[in-house]
Amino acid sequence: MSLEAQLQIDPVLTSVVGVSKRYGLVEVLRDVTLDMRPHEFVALIGPSGCGKSTLLRIMAGLIPPTTGQVLGPAGPLTGLNPATAMVFQSFALLPWLRAAENVALPLEARGVPLAERLRRATRMLDIMGLKGHARAYPRELSGGMRQRVGIARALCQEPRVLLMDEPFSSLDMLTAQGLRDHVLDLWADPAVPTKTAVLVTHSVEEAVYMADRVVAFRANPGRLAGEVRIDVARPRRWNAPELLTYVDRLYRLMV
Repeated sequence: MSLEAQLQIDPVLTSVVGVSKRYGLVEVLRDVTLDMRPHEFVALIGPSGCGKSTLLRIMAGLIPPTTGQVLGPAGPLTGLNPATAMVFQSFALLPWLRAAENVALPLEARGVPLAERLRRATRMLDIMGLKGHARAYPRELSGGMRQRVGIARALCQEPRVLLMDEPFSSLDMLTAQGLRDHVLDLWADPAVPTKTAVLVTHSVEEAVYMADRVVAFRANPGRLAGEVRIDVARPRRWNAPELLTYVDRLYRLMV
């Protein structure tokens, strides 16, 4: 079945409807409406200060919108979005916990028994290429390995929507590319239940390389500029001519 046909029959997993956000007199987001459906990889791009990360946190239920609402599968959200899990740019690992304990932490909050949460955490670390590192502390891991722990922690919750806030921006070029490809492999892997991903990035090239749909924002205040569907088969080649056409189109859209 084609992606277009799939989107016609699949329900919306998370929607933001007319969402605006103010901090005092500063308007960060204005009237944003956006749907996330199963089997989509969506990228949000735009200049610094256009509210991309703020929107991601609103979708996760970490902060409330000033106006508008977030809709989950069960209706309007009033707190954390149970359909989502988030990967942060800064890794956000607790330094006094080992890798497996960091991954298992959200499962502890959900009341999952100790043996089961450690089993699931160790399995997810193996899937993320960190076999044998379950007992390592964050200080003993490289930046790329720490981000793999952060992704494992999010996926261990089996979210319906994986939210990623610039997860590759603090990594060196080769490490970032390897991790991008690993995330795409997991997204396509039938054994991994999470099938919808939302990526915030400053890199138009990264967005076009990874996403099915790229949503562009303008700043001051942050608002939708438009969206582009990337109709290029996977696996893709970084900076391939057919991708550069979409890059140019998106730059024009934001300007």
